[in-house]
Amino acid sequence: MGEVRPIVRVGDPVLHRPCEPVTGFDGELAALVADMFASMYAAEGVGLAANQIGVPLRVFVYDCQDADGRSHKGVVVNPVLELPGLGERRLDAGDEGCLSVPGQYAPLPRADRATVRGFDTGGEPVVVEGTGLLARCLQHETDHLDGHLYIDRLPAKRRKQVLAAYEESTKADKAPL
Repeated sequence: MGEVRPIVRVGDPVLHRPCEPVTGFDGELAALVADMFASMYAAEGVGLAANQIGVPLRVFVYDCQDADGRSHKGVVVNPVLELPGLGERRLDAGDEGCLSVPGQYAPLPRADRATVRGFDTGGEPVVVEGTGLLARCLQHETDHLDGHLYIDRLPAKRRKQVLAAYEESTKADKAPL
């Protein structure tokens, strides 16, 4: 059981720069991962990168289904993303959202298959192969660790629309009663 931490929102510098590799596979990392799962579940997400709770380390957690409806849950430390070659790549143009840009979604083409290689919290190698939502999640969370949000991949006009809608929704949340 981890501690729920606040989710960092778009505009915070920690989301917009590459994260540092994890070098210590210890109790501190295990506690961070527990907090990440607790925070992800509290926010009703399917994936969460460490920088989304303000920790600039290359680690993410996930709990989502693949294209066949099978559930997958885990953690990847120091992930390296691998996508099919251009000749083999098929795109899934589904909607994407982000806990750091809450309430906003936009169609974003992503490879329909993805593989991430990295380590677990004990430093043992892991390989996660994903299709469907899991493939999208692996790409999305790795992007976070590289300092990119999904909105950074949108065409400029659509990105501005998403950010304007987000700003409008945050004003509504702060309106006096």
